Amino acid sequence: MTDLALIDSLASAATHPDPAFPRFHPRPAQGWINDPNGVSYINGQYHVFFQYNPDSARHTQIQWGHVSSPDLVQWEEHPVALSPQPGGPDSAGCWTGVVTSDGGVPTAAYSGVKDHGGHSQVVIARGSSDLVTWEQDGHVAASMPEDPLVTAVRDPFIFRFNGARYAMQGAGLADGRAALLLYTVEDLNDWKYQGIWLTTADPVAAVHTPAEIWECPQLVQVPSGEWVMMFSLWLSGDDHEHANGVGHLIGSLSADPVSGLPVFVPTSGGKSDLGRDFYAPQIVQLESGSTPAALLWGWANEGPGRDGRRGRSQEEIDDAGWAGVLTHPRVLSVVDGALAVSPAPAVEAYRGASVASDAAGSIVVPGFAEVLVRGAGSGPVDLVLGAGDDAQVVYSGSLAAGEELRIFIDASLVEVYRAGGVAKTLRAYPAPGEEWQLTLPAGATADVWELALPA
Repeated sequence: MTDLALIDSLASAATHPDPAFPRFHPRPAQGWINDPNGVSYINGQYHVFFQYNPDSARHTQIQWGHVSSPDLVQWEEHPVALSPQPGGPDSAGCWTGVVTSDGGVPTAAYSGVKDHGGHSQVVIARGSSDLVTWEQDGHVAASMPEDPLVTAVRDPFIFRFNGARYAMQGAGLADGRAALLLYTVEDLNDWKYQGIWLTTADPVAAVHTPAEIWECPQLVQVPSGEWVMMFSLWLSGDDHEHANGVGHLIGSLSADPVSGLPVFVPTSGGKSDLGRDFYAPQIVQLESGSTPAALLWGWANEGPGRDGRRGRSQEEIDDAGWAGVLTHPRVLSVVDGALAVSPAPAVEAYRGASVASDAAGSIVVPGFAEVLVRGAGSGPVDLVLGAGDDAQVVYSGSLAAGEELRIFIDASLVEVYRAGGVAKTLRAYPAPGEEWQLTLPAGATADVWELALPA
């Protein structure tokens, strides 16, 4: 039996038989993955868990996979962390949750499900100091609230405010609103329900984060001091096809003068990623001295193809034996009242040989590449896969004078970052012999690097 803890997840990807398999975004060689979970920085290591089915490229009997890194560049794959327990509160799956340090003990709080309906419970598991081995005793810290208005609950998230620990869960209400539920968490084993905290009845939320259930709720503070709340916008009929995508609210957090509980007041919001192939992000709150920082990972699913892009059928996904990729880690900030998303500086370590410098016009780009586009003029930027009648326009966007775009191509995953804005996550599957071609407007230039693992 192979010891997964000894496998470098990225090095092994380079020999994967599927040319569409990404080499610079860590994931197991086989099986289904979706939501990033338990993202944490503990004892000098970044840990990223994820929903995982090692046995097929389909979402069933979900476990938690696990990779870790000291630097966000070199990733090590570990054995499965959490598994459904027969007869337990997670017998049908260990779904989305978080990992926190509880008195020095790594602790997971996740949605345990007994069926695939809207009901879940917050289940607690305790980990070893390196987060590689876990003890699951089926302890339930919070069940569905005894409130007939609350019809679906999922995806616990823990945050701190004014020295106290709180948690929230996403929810759906009987009247069609999406909602957040608030908990006080003095003891991680016993969450105290405080009620419905925020809903889509809020006028700012109604505009920017419309949904029937707010999935995967996140709440973090960014360096400028604002608080960012992010949701995956679930609609009935969603089956890993998420038309509403992911949205966020930007606002303030203050203490209620009577109860002392936190009050979130949103002032603005928007889409958190402009691609249809992005969902279920998780953000980890990091402390850098006295300045808060936040890093996000998202899930890019396989798809049938959208907007003229060629996709993969379920039969093709089954034959490939894998599905789902996590994005690069992304740094969040608020600039002039709007969310700004950029790739973590660490990913520059994947820059290999220079392919082009200050190139203009039409440029052939490798299948594993980083591109930096600078605009002295303005106009459209197009990234096309293939040629002739089979050509797919994978990305098309405008470039303003003085603006920058960073584009990462990792086999079938494309991430486009616009300086001062949010990213766009896309999937596209090159056929044998197809090339990527970037077309720039007059006055724009691009630097292109081949991606390579650092020595």
